[in-house]
Amino acid sequence: MTSTSVANSDRRALGWAGFFLSILLIGGCSALPDKPVRPAVYDFGPGLVPKATPAPPAAGAALPPLLLADIEAPATVDGTAVLYRLAYADVQQVRPYAQARWSMPPAQLVRQRLRDPLSQQRVVLSPAEGPAGWILRLELEEFTQVFDAPDRSVGLVRLRATLLETVNGRERLVAQRRFTAQRPAPSADAPGGVRALTAASDAAIDEIVQWLQQVPAPAR
Repeated sequence: MTSTSVANSDRRALGWAGFFLSILLIGGCSALPDKPVRPAVYDFGPGLVPKATPAPPAAGAALPPLLLADIEAPATVDGTAVLYRLAYADVQQVRPYAQARWSMPPAQLVRQRLRDPLSQQRVVLSPAEGPAGWILRLELEEFTQVFDAPDRSVGLVRLRATLLETVNGRERLVAQRRFTAQRPAPSADAPGGVRALTAASDAAIDEIVQWLQQVPAPAR
């Protein structure tokens, strides 16, 4: 075999070696795990001025201070997952979106949102800030995006409000009411559900604020 033949043979061998090395590198790259996708984080937004500002109380009828207790919630809505139900399949099953979550549990978001309009009318205290004559306790019973068709859904919020009066160190029931609000979702996905649940929460909060205004102050 001539030196030229040997050189050609060596070049062919190197070429095949390079080809197989490229295949191995490509296979190795494809075997690397994908970079994890971080879920989108949502809240209720910056807290704009309510669309329907409740009328101020009558002159001389100052509203009493209010202790706004922490909002209770069942385990199904006590986390940060953005939840939905398929009413056309199995409405009793609560499902979480894989790539979406709330910045804090919905009960905390609702309480934060409710405190703003209440504070425009009266002194609002947290449990750690001391006692007050009136106590508002809320239970967040439902906070889900409900699909009645694959392309149609609403944000559904249901709250039960209990207003108590503290008399001689004891709590007395003043009034109790359930509030339900729903708003259509602009899209059949997590961002649409977040917008619908925010709008439904604002609607329920407006009703709660107006309801509290209508409850007569306790006689002293």
